Amino acid sequence: MKFLPFILRNLKRKKTRTILTVGSIAVALFLFGLLVTIETSLNAGIDVAGADRLVVRNRISLIQPLPLSYQQRLRQLDHVSAATFANWFGGIYQDERNFFPQFSIDTETYRDVFTEFVIPDDQWQSFLSDRQAAVVGKSTAERFEWGLGDRIPIKGTIFQGAWEFNIRAIYEGKTAEADETQFWFHYDYLDEGRQWGKGLVGWYTVKIDDPDNAVEVAKTIDERFANSQWE
Repeated sequence: MKFLPFILRNLKRKKTRTILTVGSIAVALFLFGLLVTIETSLNAGIDVAGADRLVVRNRISLIQPLPLSYQQRLRQLDHVSAATFANWFGGIYQDERNFFPQFSIDTETYRDVFTEFVIPDDQWQSFLSDRQAAVVGKSTAERFEWGLGDRIPIKGTIFQGAWEFNIRAIYEGKTAEADETQFWFHYDYLDEGRQWGKGLVGWYTVKIDDPDNAVEVAKTIDERFANSQWE
C-alpha cells in the first residue's frame, strides 16, 4: 500500500499514456468476451446435435472471415452432405444488458444442417418472403414479449447503423437441451447494408454423412485450403 500514492501520481502525470493503456486493456477484454461468446454459441449447437457437424473457421481467429465462394467447394467434398454459413452480428437491443446471439444465415441451407430446431412451415415461408425478416427462439421471444409481426430495432456495433427486423417465425428445440435464445436473419440483408466485408462470412458448418468420417473430413478441409489467402 505504501506505493499507491506514488502510482497514482505517475498515472496523473502522464494522462495521455494512462488513457491509452486503460483503453487498450478495455479493448482486449471486449474482444476476449466477444470471442468467448461466439465460441460458446458455436459449441452449443455441436454439443446438442452430436458429432455429425464440423465448424470451419479461419485458422487465425474466430473474428477473421472466410469467402462466400468456399461454400460450393465444401459441398463437393466426400462425406459432406450439406454446408451452410453464418455471420455474427452482435447488435444491441435497447440496452447492452439485453444480450442474445444474433446471426445472419444462409436461408437456403441452414435448416438442412441444424435440424434440431422446429419452425412451422407457414412461418418459415413468411420469413423467406421478407428481406428484413427474422427468426427468433422461443426463449428470447418470451423474454422480450415479442410476437409474430413485431418490428424490432437493433443497433449495430460491428456493423454500424440502425437495423430493423420483422419477426416472422419463432422456433422451438426438439429437445430440452436445444438453444432457444438465438436470433437469425437473412445474410443478404446484412451483406447489402454493411459498409465492409461484403462477400465474406463468419464461419461454415458442414454436415457429414457419418460421425466416423469426421476426422477424415476435417483433415481434407485443412489440406484443401492450406496456404490460401483465407486459410
